[in-house]
Amino acid sequence: MANMTDPQVAAPLRISKGSIELLKDESVSWILSHYLQIGIALGIGAAICAVLYGVRMLGVRLCEKRQSFTHWPQTIGRVFAATRLWFIVLFAAKLVDGYADPPPMVAQTISGMFTIAWAIQGALWVRELVLGVVEYRAGGNNPTGAQGSAVGVIRLLVTIALFAIASVLILDNLGVNVTGLVAGLGIGGIAIGLAAKGIFDDLFSALSIIFDKPFQRGDQIRWDKTTGTVEEIGLKTTRVRATTGEEVVISNTNLLNKELHNMQRLNRRRVEFTLHIAYHTPARILAGIQDLVKAAVEAQDKCKLVRCGISDLTLPTIEIQVQFDVLSQSWDKVFQARHLIAIALLDAFEDAKIEFAGPDGKSITPPVNAPPPGTAGAPPIEMDEDTGSK
Repeated sequence: MANMTDPQVAAPLRISKGSIELLKDESVSWILSHYLQIGIALGIGAAICAVLYGVRMLGVRLCEKRQSFTHWPQTIGRVFAATRLWFIVLFAAKLVDGYADPPPMVAQTISGMFTIAWAIQGALWVRELVLGVVEYRAGGNNPTGAQGSAVGVIRLLVTIALFAIASVLILDNLGVNVTGLVAGLGIGGIAIGLAAKGIFDDLFSALSIIFDKPFQRGDQIRWDKTTGTVEEIGLKTTRVRATTGEEVVISNTNLLNKELHNMQRLNRRRVEFTLHIAYHTPARILAGIQDLVKAAVEAQDKCKLVRCGISDLTLPTIEIQVQFDVLSQSWDKVFQARHLIAIALLDAFEDAKIEFAGPDGKSITPPVNAPPPGTAGAPPIEMDEDTGSK
């Protein structure tokens, strides 16, 4: 911002018909009497413009080569590329106007225009710096979906805030009393904030989800009594496709107020089986169950047995607890591995003549190669003498 203690800019720039005529007369007289100093100042100013324009083009080049640079060079490039040509010209004019010894009216005009340009250009620089950091946190230079919507909202809010500040600074430097304006903006902002508290709560919760990334679209989460896959992260709600099929719409504020489990970021998933074995199974056969289970589990890719053993001897069955890990984040792969391991355990127990038992403790494993009931060679089907039913 220009030094407001400078006597050339301390007085506000007031535009009137008389001042325009005075500016015209003083400019003509100044050019005729100081053409040599003006020519040298123009040369220096042109050199300054060339240097600043080169910096601007460097910023454009950094923005074009996004894949070749890290975050901060890209962000600085965005700031440089946001430099406007009118600011470059006015900045150079402000630097050399003292050398050319312009008349007070001309110097005041240059200072006033530079003040306006400096406030607007400063707002543009700060906006690009903030948006560069925000887009980086959002996951890239071209965020899409909810990220793109959030960045769009942030861009709008940042632009309004920065240009409101720039407008107040410009009016203040032009001699306008902005005390009432600032007070009005403050009261209006408080009123809007209180009226739209719920909307802003969900909005900032959405921004927290998008930039802090406790979960992303496609992740499987468990929240309260809901388990499902995140389908969309909106500015007010998040939509989750539950495992039971329905779509669950959850307020972003409520989503962050409770403990949330992100199942997608597991590097392993643990699966548990409880096997009920007939009580008459010999101890020597029970002792070999651990080896059978380990072989069945670790025969599958990315599966590792954690523990296997008798967990309960209470009648009427012997309970065998099986725990194994599937080293995968995909629930589909975990489900398929559990299916294949279950089949392998059935085959292994059948070969080892180990019988499963039902809730009553009776064996539910049919003899190997036993014919179906009712066929030749099968045990006779008992009939109820009173009803005649099977």
